[in-house]
Order: sequence, then structure tokens, then C-alpha cells
Amino acid sequence: MAVRKTIQVVPRARRTLTSLRNLGYDLRHAVADIVDNSVSADATTVDVTVHFAGTHSWIRIADNGHGMSADQLTEAFRYGSEREYARTELGRFGFGLKSASTSQCRKLTVVSRADTPGAPLEARQLDLAHIDQVDNWEIFELTPDELPEPTRSALGEASGTVVLWEDLDHVLQYQDPFGGWAKKQLIACAEDIDEHLGMVFHRFLAGEVADRQPLRITVNGTPVEAWDPFCRSEPSTTALEEENLEVHSRYGNGIVHLSPFVLPHQNQFSSPTAWKRASGPKNWNRQQGFYIYRANRLIQSGGWCRVRALDEHVKLARVSLEFFPELDNAFGVNVAKASVTLPEDLRHALNPRVSTWSRAADAAYRQKQPSQSPPPRRPRASRAVPTPQVPAPSTVADVPGSGRKEPSPTRSTTPSPPLISPHASAVTARVPGTAPLSARQALEAAAAQAGETEALIRIVSNLRFISPEVARDLGW
Repeated sequence: MAVRKTIQVVPRARRTLTSLRNLGYDLRHAVADIVDNSVSADATTVDVTVHFAGTHSWIRIADNGHGMSADQLTEAFRYGSEREYARTELGRFGFGLKSASTSQCRKLTVVSRADTPGAPLEARQLDLAHIDQVDNWEIFELTPDELPEPTRSALGEASGTVVLWEDLDHVLQYQDPFGGWAKKQLIACAEDIDEHLGMVFHRFLAGEVADRQPLRITVNGTPVEAWDPFCRSEPSTTALEEENLEVHSRYGNGIVHLSPFVLPHQNQFSSPTAWKRASGPKNWNRQQGFYIYRANRLIQSGGWCRVRALDEHVKLARVSLEFFPELDNAFGVNVAKASVTLPEDLRHALNPRVSTWSRAADAAYRQKQPSQSPPPRRPRASRAVPTPQVPAPSTVADVPGSGRKEPSPTRSTTPSPPLISPHASAVTARVPGTAPLSARQALEAAAAQAGETEALIRIVSNLRFISPEVARDLGW
């Protein structure tokens, strides 16, 4: 057989790097991806520093892990770098250091010292300004005299790695980078990073990961506190039955471990402060659902992954779902390790279980102490998520003709509001001097006049599933 001729086609560096800067990272996920590397390097301390200095602002992540040799550090700058990952390691694609960093900055410097006797300090730098100029895959090897100032004293004589981001063009986007708003933005970024790392690495921070010391993370010198989604320190938290489910896919087989919890009602929390902290970064309604872990690292915090809709009455239900990297492809883990997709057979297996957990959460939600009046409703902030008031669904059923899932009726004795007002056809116009039509009345009247009431019923049914808070605000 004739040997086929091959032609090597090398990607254009400038255009490729521009594309790779948009892989879906935001700042907090980018920092978390760098911390993943620190954890894989067996670091026990990671210090994150966010420094404001206008256009010279920088972010530094320094750890005391086992560090890298010269060859290892150079290879770490290769996209799709070659190395074997242990089953419990948090890395996977060989893209994290480069993609996470360049998603936020245009200049990346990494300084490292291996944990071998007499190991020298090694430093490499990727500068997108240089890549734009030469259009080639080139990095700089830095001498000790060429090190950027924020990296000089970060390691001392110990082993470890320092990652420095400069030229933060995707972080500081204000026209006046030295102005007060830019400074406030960077301070808010530091707070967001602190909160996110406390959630993503809470098992490592709390010393719950076997065969490794507890991890200590600081942000601008302040220790990051572990945030336990399941409030296991609260005496009234209920741990439901744990179980393992087998997942089989064309990408591989593995075990998924489920640990469901029902959190206490507000009146049964140990303190108002504990209740507020338990609400999480996204607040109560959006924190219900699955907490999906990959090798003890949290990837998804809340949401039901289209198994059911978010619901006020089941907001106390939180479920730990854990898998290991052999199921990465089955779960569709993305490069940023920020989202997953449940395998279809697992989704089917979870349906009846979610119904059981929802009923338990509904019961806990309704356990109000008669001696205490309900807390007053707080004014809704502009970014807050509205609280849907529809009864909690116990199963899911197909919405005819929609291809989506819609909550089916529950056993609650409180009737759901009708999808469409029975008087919709009679509401055709506003009579002068009368109250203006509500948004719901106007939509129903318009649908009735157009002869599309049935279509509106289907739209409202889908809306209740896709965005129950919007449906509630409209009165459905």
C-alpha cells in the first residue's frame, strides 16, 4: 500500500490564542483552576493576592507545593501538555494554567522551585503582546534579575509555584483604570474570589479529603472559610439515605455517590447568622438541588439539571452527587470545570429519588413554630431572584408538543392558579377611568383577540418550568 503524503499544519498563534481566551472562564473560575494545580501539587497553603494599581494592577496565586523543574515548567506552558493525571487529581485537559490565565490577562509569569535539594528558581513568561508581534508560539525564559517585582519574594528559599497575572484587560474594563470605580470593582472581585474558593474547595479546607492535610487559602491575607452547603453542623439538618448508582456510557463506566440532605427550617437554625450564611452565594432558591463534585472538588452548586424546576417549597433540599475523572466524558466536564451535563440514564434514575427528596424538603419547609410569626419579607433587590410560590412538584411529566418537562400536580391541597384567566376573552380593552390592565390580563386579552388562547396556555406552561419566578411575577 502506498504511503500517503502528509502536510503539517501548525495553528496560527495569534488567532488561536485570541480564540482560546474565550473558553467560558470568569475570574472566580479562572482563579479556582489555578488553585486546582496547587492542590494537585500537594500544596497546604495557597495565597491569593489581588492588587490594585490602575493599569499596573495584578493578581498573584502562590503555593507551597512541590514545584516544577525547568523542563516541567516549560511543558506546563504547552497547550495540551502531556502528563499522566492520577485518579484523584483535579487537572485533566492540560489547558488550565494557560487558558485560565489568558482569559483574564495578557501577561502570564510563572516562577517555580522544585522540592529537590539545591533546586534553582525557574521562571517562564507568556506575553500576548509578543505573540501578536511574532505570530509564533514563543515564551520567555526569565533570569532572576528579570522577575516581575510581585514574584521576587513570594517563594523565599522554599519549594512552590507563583502564578502572576498582569495587564488585566478582561478584569479591569473601565475607561479610567485608575478611577474609584475600577478600584471598587477589583475589591468586589477579591470578595467574589474568596466566596467562590470557600465553596469550591470546602472539603479540602475542612480537612475532609482523605490522605492529605487540610488546605489553607487566603485572599489578600484573610483566611478563606469553608462553606458547607449541607449545614452538617446544624443539629436539625437531616441526612437522608446515601447510595451509589452505576453509570454506564460509551465513554466509560463508574460509580456516582449520592448524599441527600434536608436543611432545617429558618426557625430551627442555630442562629440568624447561620441561616444567612447557609443561603449561599446565589441565595436560597437557586442554591437548592445538586452539588456536583469531581474528585472532592465542587463543580456545580445548586440547580436540578432539568430533572425538576426550582421551587420555594423545596429550597431546603440539597444533594451531594460525586463522581471521579473516569466519568469526565460521560458528564461532559468543560475546560473551565464550571459545568456538567447529567448522563441520560442517571437522569432517569434520579427522577423518582428527586421526588422523594422534594417531599421531605416540603415537609421541613412547612414546619413553622406557632410561637413565632413569619419573618417580614425583605424588599427585593434588583439582582435578587424572585421566589416562586407554586406548589412543589413531586414528579415531572411531558408538556404536550413542547419537548420539555413540566412539573405535574402535587398532593398539596392548595390549588394552583389557573394557567389562563377564565375571563380572558372578556378582557379586550381598558375602559377610560378604570384601572389599567395587568401584564397578565393584557397578554390574555391579546391572545383571545388573536384566537391564540391555546397557544398562550402552552407558552405559560413552558414558562412555569423554564422560569417559575417570571411566571409568578406575571401572575401565573
